[in-house]
Amino acid sequence: MITLHHLENSRSQRLIWLLEELGVEYRIERYNRDPKTSLAPESLKKIHPLGKSPVITDGENTIAESGLIIEYLLKTYDNGRFLPTENTPAYWQYLYWLHYSEGTLMPLMVMSLIFNKIKTAPMPFFIRPIAKGIADQVMKSYVGPNMANNLTFIETHLSQQPWFAGEQMSGADFQMIFPLEAAIKASIKAEDYPHIAAFVQRVHALPAYQEALRQGGPYDYA
Repeated sequence: MITLHHLENSRSQRLIWLLEELGVEYRIERYNRDPKTSLAPESLKKIHPLGKSPVITDGENTIAESGLIIEYLLKTYDNGRFLPTENTPAYWQYLYWLHYSEGTLMPLMVMSLIFNKIKTAPMPFFIRPIAKGIADQVMKSYVGPNMANNLTFIETHLSQQPWFAGEQMSGADFQMIFPLEAAIKASIKAEDYPHIAAFVQRVHALPAYQEALRQGGPYDYA
């Protein structure tokens, strides 16, 4: 049986959705974040040395990283629904967005989160204006423009097709839902990116997604 090591409010929620869609037998091992640091507990290091989530165990296999987990699950358990035929345009789109999510988009979102937290972090009063000034400048000159450029890129892509790899759902959609949920919750207006908003709403309406929320517990993706 597959075991998903699920950290609350994390990328592992999208894998519960995938497991529900695949209809495979699985169990969830839950982990809570440290209430002060929001970091994963040390107990996750017993599963994987980096102590990160998501991680799955399946027999003798222990697999980390969302993209690799999605590839493994699709190649092992998919019945042709979410893994496009190799060397087709849909297949290359699927692989592109599978890697783009964590390789390009999420680093920008993490940077945005960090620099916004810097502005409100406890520090000596005489340091605060300097720290805030640096954070504001990084957001204005680098993170903000790059986020806007990437969101426009995604919006344009989704204006041409309902799913990331074309007319049918693929593993790319499971990978892309987390950053887009977070973007809509935390930083963008749905009316400015209607196709991104429609994609998120389309996913949220799926029965398997709704069941994944019930299985995974409270989920604050911002």
